[in-house]
Amino acid sequence: MPLLTLPCQRMTLAILAPDQAALESDFYQRNQRHLAAWSPIRTTDYFSTEQIRRRLDIQARAFEAGLAMHFALLTPDSQQMIGACNFSGIIRGAFQACYLGYHIDQAHQGQGLMQEALEAAIAYMFETQNLHRIMANYIPGNDRSARLLERLGFEREGYAKAYLNIAGRWQDHVLTALVNPAFEAPDQRWSRRLA
Repeated sequence: MPLLTLPCQRMTLAILAPDQAALESDFYQRNQRHLAAWSPIRTTDYFSTEQIRRRLDIQARAFEAGLAMHFALLTPDSQQMIGACNFSGIIRGAFQACYLGYHIDQAHQGQGLMQEALEAAIAYMFETQNLHRIMANYIPGNDRSARLLERLGFEREGYAKAYLNIAGRWQDHVLTALVNPAFEAPDQRWSRRLA
C-alpha cells in the first residue's frame, strides 16, 4: 500500500512503500536504455527489486521527515509504474525549497502525462508542503524537458558548467525555478510545525 497517493485524470501519483519495489524495478529495467542519456551510470544490480526495496525504505523515512517526496506515476489500475517525479533536498527555514527530477516510460512519451503528473505534484508541494521554490535543471539539448518546464511556468535562472555527472561525464545544466505565487509568510505556517 502506498504511503501517499494523489489522483490525476489519467494516472495516480504514489509514494511507494518498500513492499512495492517490484513495480519500480520493472519500470527501470524496461527503460534502462531509454533513460541512460539522462542518468548517472549505475551498477548492474542498482535496479534489482532488493536494491529498490532498500531505497524505498530510505525514501519512506525521508518522506516522513519531510525531506523528500518520491512519486511514482502509476497506471489507473496501479499495476504498472510509467514514470517518476522526485522532489528532493527539501530545505525548510528561510529557503522553503527543493529540487525536482522526473522521467517517463519511453512508451508513454509525448502524451502530456508528465505535465499532468507535475501539475498535481507541484500543487501538493506548494499547497500542502508549503514550499516557496522548486528548482529543476536540465542538460542543454534536452528540448522535451525545456519545453515541459516552460509550460509549467519555470523560469531560467542560470547556467551551471559541469554541474552533474550524467552518462559518465560532467555535463552542463540550465538552471530553472518555479516560485509559489501564493506563498504564505513563513511565520504564518511552517514555523508552527517546528513548535
